[in-house]
Amino acid sequence: MPVPHDIAAETELWNTYAESAFKEDAEPVFNWTQYAGHGPGPELLGNPASVLEIGCGTGRALAYLASRGVKAHGVDLSPVMVKKTTERWSTTGATFDQGNAVEYLADHERTYDAVYSVFGAAWFADPGRLFPLVRACLNDGGVFAFSHPPAIPGAYGPQGMYKGGFGGKAMFTYRYSFRPPVWERLLFRAGFDSASARVIEAPHDGHIGTLVVQAKVF
Repeated sequence: MPVPHDIAAETELWNTYAESAFKEDAEPVFNWTQYAGHGPGPELLGNPASVLEIGCGTGRALAYLASRGVKAHGVDLSPVMVKKTTERWSTTGATFDQGNAVEYLADHERTYDAVYSVFGAAWFADPGRLFPLVRACLNDGGVFAFSHPPAIPGAYGPQGMYKGGFGGKAMFTYRYSFRPPVWERLLFRAGFDSASARVIEAPHDGHIGTLVVQAKVF
């Protein structure tokens, strides 16, 4: 059953996150995992001339791609984050819009060679709604790739998540967790021609790994 996302409440949550997560002195970088220098790089996107990052957060990955000649665009739910990323990274050529990824793609007419999400909207949006919209905005030969933590064993589907600890104002959102074969089935169901999902082990034993998913259209 779909969960009742409250976009206004989630916007407030991500605005709060933006105030602490965005660092003015941060440099452009592209990482799929939560461990710097670990795992694959942007080659998972192929060799795109244009990309869209959904849930682009601090914008560092888009700035990295834009500085290498890629037409890089991002959308993020937080207007605070979008203001910060636009001010910080506009000189790289990266551009940013504010919006909910699902609603944004539903009204979006541009197409891209690659769409991706790094711990972003692909983790926090209902895949049954999001994936067909991503498929529709990809050019022939396009790639959709995303990463986020793997599911906790036995905890699948939408998972509620509070911000920070368990005191203060109740700000929460939902993230979506599935085993790799289920992610692949969801992508095939959305019209992708190939799909591969795997968990990359952490660089330290016993630490949390990273789910990395790549899907293509032919």
